[in-house]
Order: sequence, then structure tokens, then C-alpha cells
Amino acid sequence: MPTLDAGETLPTALAALAGVDLIREVIVADGGSCDNTAAMARAGGAHLVAAPRGRGSQLAAGAAAARAPWLLFLHADCRLEPGWAAAARAFMAAPQAASRAGYFRLRLDAAGNAARRLERVVAWRCRVLGLPYGDQGLLIARGLYDAVGGFAAIPLMEDVDLARRLGRCRLAPIACACLASARRYDRHGYWRRPLRNLMCLSLYFAGVAPRHIARLYG
Repeated sequence: MPTLDAGETLPTALAALAGVDLIREVIVADGGSCDNTAAMARAGGAHLVAAPRGRGSQLAAGAAAARAPWLLFLHADCRLEPGWAAAARAFMAAPQAASRAGYFRLRLDAAGNAARRLERVVAWRCRVLGLPYGDQGLLIARGLYDAVGGFAAIPLMEDVDLARRLGRCRLAPIACACLASARRYDRHGYWRRPLRNLMCLSLYFAGVAPRHIARLYG
């Protein structure tokens, strides 16, 4: 779980994982928080790892510290809905599960048609383009993660980069939702924010370096 000044949302994310026997360890990879993130991580029973700031670097550092045969990547402002552990077990028990990576269905913690419309767009993007984003979580076998090179140490587009290396045929949905924060959409708008994301994605596919795209993303 990558964090940066996530003290406000981290306790809820960790609480959703507490007591689940599927979880062997929880690793929080912090990019230099100035708030109480470190204290919240320790209080939630997580192992804290310091990493260079940037989601790619932090996710890679967390994976390097993990020892389990399966890895679950999750953002600090997201939480998996009840029943996720059973859905994850079913995914891991399926034939050839170790050769696929699983992602959860996106659900925003906001009411209204705009949020539901965005969720449908994300479902289409995953189904047709094979591009789940980091706020949907990612469940992947260690062997497959290492085979494709893991998360790149880039400040942005680390989820798209990994999804491209996995390929659509090795990405599959998990039958449960990941509840993600809608605060960025509430702040910037349900049209403006997705359009900016689409612009960033287009620049990435056009070959623009992620460090440059990060300035536009904010």
C-alpha cells in the first residue's frame, strides 16, 4: 500500500484488511509523509517501509519487502468491500490463476448519476482495453509479478505500464468491488477530471515521459 500524507484514510483501509486470514502481512510503503501516516500504519499493525516518493517506486519497494507467494496492491484511499477475501480465494483457486492478475470492480464512495456513469466507463475500459487502474487493486502471483518485471519506478502511469506488460489476456476481474474515494472527482468535476486523465493517458501512449505527465496530472 503506497502512502503519502495518508493519515486520514489509512486507518479505514487497514481496518478492512484486519483479521482476514488470507492476509499474511500488510506492508505500507511510505514516500516521506509529513503527517501521522507512519503512526497510523504502525497502529494498524502494518510493516512500514520507506521508499522514494512516487507510486511506482513505493509499490516496487513494498513488493520487494513482501515474502508471500501472492501480492495484493491497494491504494490507501481505497477499501475492499465485504466478501472480498472469498472472491480472492476463488480467483486464486481457479485453473491457471498464477498466470493471471486480478482486479476489482471500481465503486466510488459517492452518490449520484455522475459517479455511477464513471463506474460504467471504468468497467468498459477494463473489459475492452484491458486497463484497470491502481484504485481497483491488483492481485497477482509473485512469480508472474517478477516475470513481467514488476512495477516500474516511475511517478505516474505505473498501473498502466504494468497492465500493458501483462496484456489484456492475463488480466481478469475479481467478483467483488473496491470502494475508492471520490474526493478528486468532487473537487475537479466528473467531466473535467476524467478528461484530464484521458489526456495523460494519451500522452503516455504517445511516448511522453511519465515525469512530464505528472506535472499535468497534479
